[in-house]
Amino acid sequence: MAAARREPPAAIAAVLILSAAAAGGSAAFNLKPIAFDRGYAPLFGEENIVRSAGGGTVKILLNRFTGSGFISSDLYYHGFFSASIKLPSDYTAGVVVAFYVSNGMSNGDIFEKNHDELDFEFLGNVRGKEWRIQTNVYGNGSTSRGREERYQLPFDPTVEAHRYSILWTNTTITFYIDDTPIRVVVRNTAMAGDFPSKPMSIYATIWDGSTWATGNGKYKVDYKYAPFAAEFSDLVLDGCRMDPIQHLPEQCREAEAETSAADRTAISQEKRRDMLRFRQRLMTYTCCYDEVRYPAGLPECEAADEADKERYWKSGDIKVQPKPAVRRRRRRRSSRARVRVDDNSKVKADA
Repeated sequence: MAAARREPPAAIAAVLILSAAAAGGSAAFNLKPIAFDRGYAPLFGEENIVRSAGGGTVKILLNRFTGSGFISSDLYYHGFFSASIKLPSDYTAGVVVAFYVSNGMSNGDIFEKNHDELDFEFLGNVRGKEWRIQTNVYGNGSTSRGREERYQLPFDPTVEAHRYSILWTNTTITFYIDDTPIRVVVRNTAMAGDFPSKPMSIYATIWDGSTWATGNGKYKVDYKYAPFAAEFSDLVLDGCRMDPIQHLPEQCREAEAETSAADRTAISQEKRRDMLRFRQRLMTYTCCYDEVRYPAGLPECEAADEADKERYWKSGDIKVQPKPAVRRRRRRRSSRARVRVDDNSKVKADA
């Protein structure tokens, strides 16, 4: 009889799934990246924005004087927005890097009280501790009903870039890491205006979040490690450009139909299994299990798997933090394709 095949632990499997996906880059979604100047413009801290010669890569810096950020040149009404991001290394406590879709910053004069937003936020940490990532959904100014989820990453995001993507349609919001979906929010009638439904811009920023980002403000940005640099590449803006004055959704119906019909909008059974594995092993907080903030629950949350819910406190925080799948080293080469499993199913990083 053949020896039984030993499956790697799911946290390790998540590393291998995302590592394989990372190699595909934007090709996995059949989308062509654009140069920075063709789709973006500086938002603030322009002196801290460093573009490559061809515009394919841009670094945004945080120093003791200012952070920095850029914004899409157009408003979009639904679409697929993506960037490969490499985060700062070493001591990064208090540093916040964000890639998000919103109409509440430079467009705040249009939607001052009822802005929409879809976030990837990366929260820095003290030396030797991992970056943390969270996603969030706001609709119609619903900041008191923030729909956060937080995760550990199954790779070191400071070694090389990984792709982070947001798909926003009239019915669904999907967050991806590389080409693996990690979160899906499906619109329903009970969500009403809490589902983002107004034209938005795409942003990337780095800034000082010392008051809250690390240890609830216990650990601050230490500028002796500055400048902190986040590198963005493979920029994708694939959606319907909205007239900034008229804001007529009718002009985007054809483009929205194309987005909804695209292969990247459908999630196969295999991808759903990958998403479930990621969430089971790497999610550390979800608003869907937060009975303190939301005693009645949120309308888009599916009926909870009670066995899974038991792993979380009533605050929505996981009871036992997952162990890092990849430990950071002082010297390292690649977070992709250098993770393997030995005969005892322990993670090893090839030197």
